Amino acid sequence: MRTSRLLFCLRDYSLFLSASPHPPPRYIIAPFFSSPSRFPHCLSSTAHTHQDDSSSSPSSSSSPSSVSGPAFDLPRFSRARASLSRSHSSSTALIAFARHYSLRVAKVKRAEFDDDASQRAVNTALCCNFLVFSLKFGVWLVTSSHVMLAEVVHSIADFANQALLAYGLSSSRRAPDALHPYGYSKERFVWSLISAVGIFCLGSGATIVHGFQNLWSSHPPENIQYAALVIGGSFLIEGASLLVAINAVKKGAAAEGLEMWDYIWRGHDPTSVAVMTEDGAAVTGLAIAAASLVAVNATGNAIYDPIGSIIVGNLLGMVAVFLIQRNRHALIGRAIDDHDMKRVLEFLKSDPVVDALYDCKSEVIGPGFFRFKAEIDFNGVVVVQNYLNRTGREEWARQFREAAKCEDDCELLKVMASYGEDVVEALGSEVDRLESEIQKIVPGIRHVDIEAHNPEVLSS
Repeated sequence: MRTSRLLFCLRDYSLFLSASPHPPPRYIIAPFFSSPSRFPHCLSSTAHTHQDDSSSSPSSSSSPSSVSGPAFDLPRFSRARASLSRSHSSSTALIAFARHYSLRVAKVKRAEFDDDASQRAVNTALCCNFLVFSLKFGVWLVTSSHVMLAEVVHSIADFANQALLAYGLSSSRRAPDALHPYGYSKERFVWSLISAVGIFCLGSGATIVHGFQNLWSSHPPENIQYAALVIGGSFLIEGASLLVAINAVKKGAAAEGLEMWDYIWRGHDPTSVAVMTEDGAAVTGLAIAAASLVAVNATGNAIYDPIGSIIVGNLLGMVAVFLIQRNRHALIGRAIDDHDMKRVLEFLKSDPVVDALYDCKSEVIGPGFFRFKAEIDFNGVVVVQNYLNRTGREEWARQFREAAKCEDDCELLKVMASYGEDVVEALGSEVDRLESEIQKIVPGIRHVDIEAHNPEVLSS
């Protein structure tokens, strides 16, 4: 808003030159070169000099009120100038404190996201599931146990799902291109969702149906000792894979600054969580299968075998629903965590060049990769002051004074055009600085979109 006000002042200054035959006052441009404080209006001490000149010559037409241009209240200018001199020290201290606070906030960093841990967990689970499937399939051929058949189907579903997860990880690492400028990171969410649907249909549905079909026509399994050996071996193999997956989840939680339990529910990488929940369900399913076979061997009642199959199927269904829900949120487009968003907004609100924030949004575009967007009402006065502090006030003041002495306004328009272009570039530099600071606060924010906002346009 103040940026547009500055441009309006430049325009009014040009109109004043064209309307007045006398040397114009410099109270429109001078404030930006004379004081580093925030100036609510376009005024300076040169206005008082002009007022004194006009009072000595009442018939003179050099007074701003006597020309057909914008009217200015000089007494109001004088009061504002006096107020400005009193508030200079406090304003400088406030800006220094805000700058110190924003830099202190920007020093917060987190660990980088470790994608290799998820890949290692998937590869380990893939090998373990193939080995366990081979053992279970052999025992099922020997024992014809319903619960062992459920475990065979479970292992087939796990192996297929791990293969889908591995493909999703590989595809999500592709570099951005013209068709997908933000990359392919979300592709792992797609394949994780397909994997969860496979668990629900093949693992849970087929197992429950098979258990109900044999609920009243079951018979005790043969060679139950072989089943016990395979269940024990499979438990050790799946347990080792589960430990690798838990380690991957812990690394992912550390990278996002979350507790492990919070990461399981709302972490940004579903792959390691999917492997951990599937391996956890496999270990639990093996324990249920072992308990069913022990109950059948102890009581002689074969009904515990299909009951175990139904319980394992329900367990897989709960895991599938949980994974479907997590991947659904990721594909729809989740916002970043509240504590990250709060830190970014606190930094922006404390920065002197920011007057107000509008329409701040964020989105997770991949595991540990975010996008942030905000519309900012920039403080044009502070932007100009920062620019003049870098380039020097005296040089621009000299150029405007020399241009104002010319009879026509061509030279002045050239200086104004050059000055306006530099102000726009200064605003771009401030935007680049804000983007860099935001990425330091939350390293996962890879894309920052900042737009200049004018609330006057919105109100009209």
